[in-house]
Amino acid sequence: MSTFSTFEEAREFFKKDLFASTNGMELTELTETESAATLTITENHQNAMGGVMGGVIFTLCDLAFAALVNNLHKPTVAMDSDIRFLTAPKGGRLTARAKLVRNGRTTIVVSVLVTDETGREIAVFSCTGYKL
Repeated sequence: MSTFSTFEEAREFFKKDLFASTNGMELTELTETESAATLTITENHQNAMGGVMGGVIFTLCDLAFAALVNNLHKPTVAMDSDIRFLTAPKGGRLTARAKLVRNGRTTIVVSVLVTDETGREIAVFSCTGYKL
């Protein structure tokens, strides 16, 4: 059972995640088993070499994770996370799609796949959340 009454309620709640929202990230999908967050890449997201900063990709994954787990049990916080960067993105948009792996009594496990606008897989993120 969802903790948010509507998708719009969830979007408004996660707009208060100021680091993600002021950096252009937004929640675009949310169910009890999946969520998605997107980002239009700008020059503000670049690292010194001109690529997308790894922390930007991590934050996008964290937003998708947070929306999914807090839709199932609020509050839930990240307990452990891991990211693997696969390749540099092409194009100007990233999507992080989170999928529920396990929803236990006190912990919840989620995997997140980041793709660019061409459909290429950019990063894989795994996170365990703890239900407070």
